[in-house]
Amino acid sequence: MPTSVSRRQVVSTLFRDPMQALVDAANRADGQVVRLNLGTFRPYLVTDPEHLQHVLRDNAANYVRDGKGLLWRPVRRAVGEAILVTEGPQWESSRGVLQPLFTKPRLDTMVAELERAIGAAVDPLDADAAAGRPVRVDEMLTRIVCGATMRVLFADRISVPDAMRIVDALGTVATTMVSRFAVPFMPDRVPMPGDRAFDAAVRTIDAIVYPVIHDALREPGDGQDIVSALCRQRDVPLRRIRDDVVAMFSTATETTIAVLSWLWPVLARRPDVEERLTAESGATGAYTRCVIDELLRLWPAGWMIPRTAVAEEVLDGTRIRAGGTVLVSPYATQRLDALWERADEFDPDRWAAKRRHHRFAFFPFGGGPHQCLGQHLFLLEAPLIIATLLRRFRFRVEGPADLTPRLGASLRPKVPARVVLTPR
Repeated sequence: MPTSVSRRQVVSTLFRDPMQALVDAANRADGQVVRLNLGTFRPYLVTDPEHLQHVLRDNAANYVRDGKGLLWRPVRRAVGEAILVTEGPQWESSRGVLQPLFTKPRLDTMVAELERAIGAAVDPLDADAAAGRPVRVDEMLTRIVCGATMRVLFADRISVPDAMRIVDALGTVATTMVSRFAVPFMPDRVPMPGDRAFDAAVRTIDAIVYPVIHDALREPGDGQDIVSALCRQRDVPLRRIRDDVVAMFSTATETTIAVLSWLWPVLARRPDVEERLTAESGATGAYTRCVIDELLRLWPAGWMIPRTAVAEEVLDGTRIRAGGTVLVSPYATQRLDALWERADEFDPDRWAAKRRHHRFAFFPFGGGPHQCLGQHLFLLEAPLIIATLLRRFRFRVEGPADLTPRLGASLRPKVPARVVLTPR
């Protein structure tokens, strides 16, 4: 029989602190599959690494990303039939087109270009530093990531200002869909708070993306950028190209922006970490990678991975019914007391100890056939951004350093940090 977490246990903290409610439920289950009792919605929470390996890799065909499923419907409203939500031949077709653009060998050849693009995107911060103007960390990171990503993956088909507008719109999408996540059984036809802002954000995205696609369709060429590659496909509807462009834009930008947005509040609390990062001063340094892994552990951008069971199955004594929703959460597993010593503490040195963890004890990019395409890009780009910024500036965070998560499709600080820069 599954461990059952009652509606009272979950709901009592769900609205006050939903992220902590998830972790508390996982810790109480102590490795067992949890049946969350949320009234008419009773998903299974799977957090044990062995169980996760089964769901995400070994028997992935039975645990699918059902675009019509309760928790996927809000995502589908934004990205339609994109690679992020589809399965089967359509997913295989899109993956086959896009995966070659994200391989580690290909991205490794672009490091110098990526570094130049990041440096150029950081240059405008000199004026802010000289004037003593506070800078919002999320806006700073958005400009840097868009400047680099539009160059190396989109061949400048999307301008940086337009890319920043898309990121802002995707942020609105990510936060306004939360109301539908909270009541996943609510039909789309029933109005919900945030629907108008959601629809306006989607219109903003479409107004930018569709003209770019039309230009590429007229002259697709042989470019190795995302838009060109998608537009060279034959007999693919325009809407599907649009959906994949938007999905890959999000994949290529959101993880880096979201994960690095936690770094500056952390550094405000841990000046020793900033001192060691600055002393290392290199993008390939071992300590920098330890810091990045710890950011990914505590605040994975993709904090929730819902799946739908195709056929009934018994998982470690728990009967998962066909059609049941299975919740997989890197955020919860990566904070389990049974897996991580001082699980809630930011400690980069835990990675230097070379302790071996189960493959699915730490999986910020998912796992199995649907592992995030942008993983290698992030692991190249994030260290370069950190090294470039800390080499050129000292940072002072204005006000208290807030590490409270903002609930959305991706995980960012609830209150964006503001920093004052000083040239080194």
